[in-house]
Amino acid sequence: MEHRKRLQREQLALDASRELIIEGPVPPERLAGMNMHKSLDAFRRPHEQHEALVEIAGLDEGRIILAREGNTIVGYVTFHYADELERWSEGGMVDLIELGAIEVADDYRGYGIGKKMIQLAFAEEQLENVIIFTTEYYWHWDLEGTKLNVWDYRKMMEKLMKSVGMVWFATDDPEICSHPANCLMVRIGKEVPLSSVEHFDRVRFRQRFMY
Repeated sequence: MEHRKRLQREQLALDASRELIIEGPVPPERLAGMNMHKSLDAFRRPHEQHEALVEIAGLDEGRIILAREGNTIVGYVTFHYADELERWSEGGMVDLIELGAIEVADDYRGYGIGKKMIQLAFAEEQLENVIIFTTEYYWHWDLEGTKLNVWDYRKMMEKLMKSVGMVWFATDDPEICSHPANCLMVRIGKEVPLSSVEHFDRVRFRQRFMY
């Protein structure tokens, strides 16, 4: 299956003298020459996360959308196949891609950067031939930094994902079912065949009585 990777780029003014570049999918060799903002540490230490982004960008299905000021990465979104230990990798669906991580540096929040990065990822119909899913777990959320409770954070994430047509999908996945704030959100591209949608339904539900 063709994984479409046409580089898109747009500018976002922070103020009269500063602007960000939002671009992607960024190739690994370009990513390697950039710096990571010191507060991008939600998942790993910044230099380790930088290495992970370069690795993801080099995957056939992998794509990194980022926001940068100059040569410094201040936000990113990752797309890749699900981890082989998770149920979402079952069946080896080549057209099922996970929106894995989204992070914006502390000093750059409030500008709508996350929304703009995600919208850029879906520009030019690059993802119409795949199913994109994201698993939202409350224990990954920056509740302390945002001062939001789990329900307000959940609403914020849902609003963000809905901006590109992702919607809530039911599942009997134990991790998602372990807390009512957790959720699965999905966008099925208009070119995805019915057979893949049906396959994804079987992955979402192992207990048929819940289907």
